[in-house]
Parts: sequence; C-alpha cells; structure tokens
Amino acid sequence: MSNNMPDGKLLAEVIDVLAGIAPEIRDSVLDPDAPLRDQLELDSMDHVHFTVDLHERFGVDIPESDYRAMHCLRELAAYIGARRSR
Repeated sequence: MSNNMPDGKLLAEVIDVLAGIAPEIRDSVLDPDAPLRDQLELDSMDHVHFTVDLHERFGVDIPESDYRAMHCLRELAAYIGARRSR
C-alpha cells in the first residue's frame, strides 16, 4: 500500500477494519463525520481489538493518549494517513 493512499480509499479501509470487529456495519451507512460512539455500540474490548487491527493493517501505533483522534472515522483516517507518511 502506498503512503499516498487517497483519503476515500483510506477511509474505506478503516471502515473495513471496523467491520471486522462489528460485522453488522456492513449493512449500515456510517457518517464519517459523526462520532463513532453515536453510531456504534463498541465496548472496551471491541475498541482494543479495533486499535490492534488498525495497527496490523496500517503499521501505525495509536497510543492511548491519542484515542481522542478516534472521535469520528474521517479524523481517524486522517490520523492514520499522517502517521503513515512519516
């Protein structure tokens, strides 16, 4: 994967990772700008698995201090994109 992945493709990949944790989202429409907590019912273990899976897919560490960057899908994709290009 290129570090210059278009934003839309990166966003789609983040959603794909999320669907691995919450398969029910495949049948729903997610708003990339709405808070994830308002759209999904992820428990703390789901959140941990999501973070680990994002690391595995993109090779980006997401320290707990940066979890606030996971507010919405678009912010999360931007966070990952910025760290992948370093």
